[in-house]
Amino acid sequence: MARLPLVSEETHPELAPLIQRIREERGGRLLNLYATLLHSPPVAEGWLRLLTAVRQQTQLDPALRELVILQVALLNQADYEYRTHVPFALQAGLTPAQLEALPTWRESPLFDPRARDVLAYVEAMTRDVHVPEALFTSLRRWFDPRQLVELTVTAAAYNMVSRFLEALQVEADR
Repeated sequence: MARLPLVSEETHPELAPLIQRIREERGGRLLNLYATLLHSPPVAEGWLRLLTAVRQQTQLDPALRELVILQVALLNQADYEYRTHVPFALQAGLTPAQLEALPTWRESPLFDPRARDVLAYVEAMTRDVHVPEALFTSLRRWFDPRQLVELTVTAAAYNMVSRFLEALQVEADR
């Protein structure tokens, strides 16, 4: 059960312009995530800007971006985040078999060396915070500095998302 009520235009008509922007940038819907964030309009607005940049304005391969997001969701046991991103992952080119293999990616032949480095990086960032130098050196083979920043911010941002969703027990959208 959600720990906070959802905010809507009906309950907060003064937020209608922000809610409209959220809908425009998020496929026409006001997701429960944003309906919870709207308890703090400045935070909701900043969140929207950050996550729009991460999802729509980076050079990161969309399939890798979604792989990062799903890996974070699995590691943090964030079901809402995971279920929300499965369709995006499939649309970006990940296969159902890869999604099924993600929990045991180290044993799976379905991930190429670049994806394996990304998964290891996300795991280190999420579980340990500190990233081993050898792993970061390996990532440099695949990504330029901009892409490394974007990869890191994607993992960090979606760790923020999952922690927010889980701490406030935000319910999945219907």
